[in-house]
Amino acid sequence: MKFKLALSLISLGLLSFKAMHTEDPPKQKADNYVKPKYMPVPLGAIKPQGWLKDQLEIMLKGTTGHLDEVYGKVKDDNGWLGGKGDSWEETPYWLDGAVPLAYQLGDAALQQKVLKYINWVLDNQRPSGYFGAITKAEREGKEITLQHPENGDDWWPKMVMLKVLQQYYTATADKRVITFMEKYFNYQKEALKKVKIGNWTEWATSRGHDNVLMVQWLYGINGDKLLLELADLIQKQSFQWSNWLGNRDWVINAATYQNNDQWMSRHGVNVAMALKTPAIDYQRSGNPQYLKDLKVGFKDLMTLHGLPMGIFSADEDLHGNLPTQGTELCATVEAMYSLEKIIEITGDETYMDALERMTFNALPPQTTDDYNNKQYFQMANQVQISRGVFDFSLPFDREMNNVLGMRSGYTCCLANMHQGWTKYTQSLWYKTDGNGLAALVYAPNVLKTMVNGQEISIKEETSYPFEDEINFAFSTKKAVAFPFHLRIPAWCNEAKIMVNGKEIKSAKGGTIAALNQKWNNGDKVTLKLPMTMATSNWGHNSRTIERGPLVYALKLEEKWEKGNNKVEGDYFSVYPKSDWNYGLLESIIADPAKNLSVSFKPMPQSFVWNLNSAPIEIKAKGKKIPNWKVVDGVARQPVSDRSGLYKGEVNNEVETLTLVPFGFTKVRIVAFPVVK
Repeated sequence: MKFKLALSLISLGLLSFKAMHTEDPPKQKADNYVKPKYMPVPLGAIKPQGWLKDQLEIMLKGTTGHLDEVYGKVKDDNGWLGGKGDSWEETPYWLDGAVPLAYQLGDAALQQKVLKYINWVLDNQRPSGYFGAITKAEREGKEITLQHPENGDDWWPKMVMLKVLQQYYTATADKRVITFMEKYFNYQKEALKKVKIGNWTEWATSRGHDNVLMVQWLYGINGDKLLLELADLIQKQSFQWSNWLGNRDWVINAATYQNNDQWMSRHGVNVAMALKTPAIDYQRSGNPQYLKDLKVGFKDLMTLHGLPMGIFSADEDLHGNLPTQGTELCATVEAMYSLEKIIEITGDETYMDALERMTFNALPPQTTDDYNNKQYFQMANQVQISRGVFDFSLPFDREMNNVLGMRSGYTCCLANMHQGWTKYTQSLWYKTDGNGLAALVYAPNVLKTMVNGQEISIKEETSYPFEDEINFAFSTKKAVAFPFHLRIPAWCNEAKIMVNGKEIKSAKGGTIAALNQKWNNGDKVTLKLPMTMATSNWGHNSRTIERGPLVYALKLEEKWEKGNNKVEGDYFSVYPKSDWNYGLLESIIADPAKNLSVSFKPMPQSFVWNLNSAPIEIKAKGKKIPNWKVVDGVARQPVSDRSGLYKGEVNNEVETLTLVPFGFTKVRIVAFPVVK
């Protein structure tokens, strides 16, 4: 009775701070297992503030908080509650974002809602250790046992539900989760000898690393070496992504072939999820070759398939680096999660920069302001959002994969998009060796945690990435000594760090600055990250304007039109009301700082990622390219010569162009031709 009462209080957020934020620390083992470089803080320890809180509250009011009420597949007779409805990936996908949101915002109603699913899963584990929705075989009276694991069902959706349970455990310290996982992994270790990881679907074979990740997380808690044997077994039965990423042939072939041959290894979401595989393999083995495979694979991926907003083409296959290729929303949120895990395990600053660029640019524009509609594929240079086939590798007969709709395209993204912002929020702080704290990516928030037995609160006050100053205000009853790590982005030439108004250190970009001292109540650390104008080179010798972690796109007036498809429901199309076919003057490329000007507006009271909220604008000079037109809904990129100039017809008139951060746009040009 006491145990049930405690669980109810936890779910309502009524237990004390200490009770909610205790987690067994990962232990360094006597084998080859490598302790993560940075350890996550418990879920709920980080509370969003400012513009980030506005974003999460929009999600709470929208589909993240209410998908089970507005989407029939999750709403009706749900298999993860014992029904005959959805028993595969979409309910776990939704919970994978709804659970962190519930605890980050401390919302009792959403906590109770997600706990209903979590309790059903925990309470209905089979005696053998198997878990999940009731299978067809079970409804026929058969049992899922070690002798008959074939009566079970696909391993893949269970991998997502394990992530849900792991997050719930870090928020509540509910020991049922540990017992549950131990029992399940004991079952899985034996069952995989009879029904391999790909027994039911190729998705499980392609995504086995997510299973391995959860096995190794549990090993970090209980130290059971049989878990490492299970991790090895799953890895051997799964697609060999570490070898694949380290072998340059794969990414070259993916840029060349778009047929059915080995398409699962080119599938953009599979690749996004697989990016973390070498880091996971390194964690288990300590073999540095895996880190080399990761570095080679990520660099090759972004070189051959990268787009200006920090993500790669994935429509659905990898599809080259032209700015008119599409990217699936699932690919963005899964790539973000992979980078977050890579950061945790390796501590490599490269992936911290990549995470911010992806988050602040690629993620925001692919959903509507109310977070109720999503775009299955978005393009970098996107001059209209409409029905059509476009240049994607996976066109749909209904031509609905580019519009903004709740059910347009495949609905996996409707369920999966919720983990993007929530897991980024969870990645704002980490624990370090020496019981320190690390701020590795930035956004406004408040951290409450324990350091050396002392409660401490740090308020991160900033409008970053829209401003270049970040302030950390310390609150503690007693002085406490610990190392404090701050990431200096590679795009920053030299950062300034001040403590209580006095400059104590400067630091070069691409490094981690460590402050090791005693911290007192009222201390304030200020991090200054000067942002300079720059340009970068993309497909067909196009150029993108950058400032800090943000890339800038042409600001276009928008015309929204609502439509309806009898299968996929209501949707929105968006068209430009102003001209878009401009090239940038070559003088901008030669000297961005001299030939670009930036202006700022106050941050809005209620922040939304749309044109009205954009707090920054950049003015640039350009000329119109009259022959650059929309064909089949696509503004195909003009070809420049090797000098970088477009040599076709260009108007003589020089015009002033207004650019805003990419994340605030729906229709735009971000990769510009360059003209004289």
